[in-house]
Amino acid sequence: MGKIKSALELALERTEQIHGDKNSLEQHDAKQQGKKLANEYLEGDISPAALGTAVEKTPAAIKEALRQGLFDVFFARISLPQDDKDIKRLETLGKGLQVLIRNSGLPSLWKQFQTAAAHYIDEAAQYEEAIKRQYAPALRQKEEELSRRFGQDVRIDPFQDPEFLAFYKKNMDALKSNYEAIVQDAREQISNFFSS
Repeated sequence: MGKIKSALELALERTEQIHGDKNSLEQHDAKQQGKKLANEYLEGDISPAALGTAVEKTPAAIKEALRQGLFDVFFARISLPQDDKDIKRLETLGKGLQVLIRNSGLPSLWKQFQTAAAHYIDEAAQYEEAIKRQYAPALRQKEEELSRRFGQDVRIDPFQDPEFLAFYKKNMDALKSNYEAIVQDAREQISNFFSS
């Protein structure tokens, strides 16, 4: 009759071929350290110079993994701004990318991207005002109808009106899609700069 093995014996048999790879662990740790460094930099805890020094002082065996971790965080943050504060964030991000990527084309590419991002913020504000103006007659009509129904003056915040929100989203999404091509192009070029 065959021997019945315990769960522990079965688990040990399955894992006896698995050996820890010290190099893989070091590479993983370096990549995580790069991500941590990138976040500290973006939060303003370290300067671009300190970031560059940290990269330069990293041992050659793990430097690429550290750089990859930095790049992963920076790359994920390349997006259209939501407001004027994000323009400052993009400036910081650009300086970090320039520390990481030594390509003569990056500064001009990033400047073009920042300019497009600033135009997007300005155009979005203009779009919002135009959308409100265009929807104002329909909103006034709803307010008048509700005022008659309830016997008192009723004001509606346009962003509380589902029809306005749908109209707003449709128009703002159209504007955003025009600029998303610029973001994608910048991301592709920056990825190529990093890879080369």
